[in-house]
Amino acid sequence: MKTTLELLRSTGAIATVLLTPVLLTSFPAEAAFTDGPKAILDEAWQIVYREYVDDSFNRTDWVEVRQELLGRNYSSRQSAYTELRRALHRLDDPYTRFLSPDQYSDLTDQTSGEVSGIGLRLRRDRSAGTVVVSDVLDGSPADVAGILVGDRVVLVNGSSTDFLSAERASQLLRGDADTQVTLTIERDGEPETIILSRARLEVRTVNSKLEAQNGINVGYIRLDEFSAHAAEQMQMAIADLTDQGAEAFVLDLRDNPGGLLQASIDICRMWLRRGPIVRTVDRTGDSEQISANRTHLTELPMAILVNGESASSSEIVTGALGDNDRAIVVGSPTFGKALVQSLHGLSDGSGIAVTVAHYYTPNGTDISRKGITPDIQVDLSSDQRSALANDPSLMGTANDPQFTEAVSALAPEVASIKRRQQLPSTVSSPFVPIPQLGRRTPVQ
Repeated sequence: MKTTLELLRSTGAIATVLLTPVLLTSFPAEAAFTDGPKAILDEAWQIVYREYVDDSFNRTDWVEVRQELLGRNYSSRQSAYTELRRALHRLDDPYTRFLSPDQYSDLTDQTSGEVSGIGLRLRRDRSAGTVVVSDVLDGSPADVAGILVGDRVVLVNGSSTDFLSAERASQLLRGDADTQVTLTIERDGEPETIILSRARLEVRTVNSKLEAQNGINVGYIRLDEFSAHAAEQMQMAIADLTDQGAEAFVLDLRDNPGGLLQASIDICRMWLRRGPIVRTVDRTGDSEQISANRTHLTELPMAILVNGESASSSEIVTGALGDNDRAIVVGSPTFGKALVQSLHGLSDGSGIAVTVAHYYTPNGTDISRKGITPDIQVDLSSDQRSALANDPSLMGTANDPQFTEAVSALAPEVASIKRRQQLPSTVSSPFVPIPQLGRRTPVQ
């Protein structure tokens, strides 16, 4: 089974999320299936028939595919799911995919920015062979219980984590709100068992700090994914760092697999005063250009960090701010995903992601399969990548080579602004300082 991160990367920028099952009228006109595996196949087929970006279905007779799917007998839903995956594979589009109920639930939780659990993020420490707490959500059950970053998770409900991935251990921690989970942690060699009640939590996808480097107060913002809460969290981070005296910003989109299309648009508008953000083209050739709308929060110099795992919505933001000369792009070439999916729930709790549009950066660039090449390319060695992965606190510090290169690239512009601010008041200066920002109404 694919991890949630892999599912998010494979679905990418999602145009629409339907959190309730949909049932469409059967087309072409034939007997409707109201129950059983064939009903799910029919729902999925119809969604693809109406929405898929290529109305030739990659030169596949999609009506014939329906006849084949519904002409078979299925002993179980799993066998029907297998045939549906085979049918979708004929589209030769890895982003149009069927999701089992568990996968669909994980992905909708991920994009909603909320989860029912205890508020821990975990990572696998490969050198020690243990599952370790990498983040504790403020105010969560885990935070109230005193669990700390660096604690080892030894047992979950009595089951050892020795051979579990961080993703699998995280799945065991999740469950319905108000249910309980028993957790054994180890700190300084001392084990402790805690019983915690799960709660519905807003996941923090934005982490920020003010980092002083090269004589510059840098507002460092890391965005993990474009969830439904990402824009409001980004807005608060920009405001807080501006209040703290940030002189420039570094937006870290490394390893960000994408998420909601609208979140990427909202976030672009926080950084960009004017100019196009992205152009989408649907199956009929209709084009829609989305632009900034003068709701930006800052004009301070900025850089964006990317790598080969920065995909989809991350590439929309990078392309928009890069093509409009708003940001310096630093790091490694991005993933190269220029397609938009619509995510639908099916009536048995499963789901389907369907490619509905192609997108282009403001300069008209199609980044499919080639990604975005940074303005300043800085490739990390395997040792450097491992160090940052094993200790995320190193990101956005002097121990992060891509971050330090970004700060060096911003230094001349920051110095120029400082010089202009120091000019006598009788001398006209084209620079207008940005006023201090308070908290704004969250983006809906």
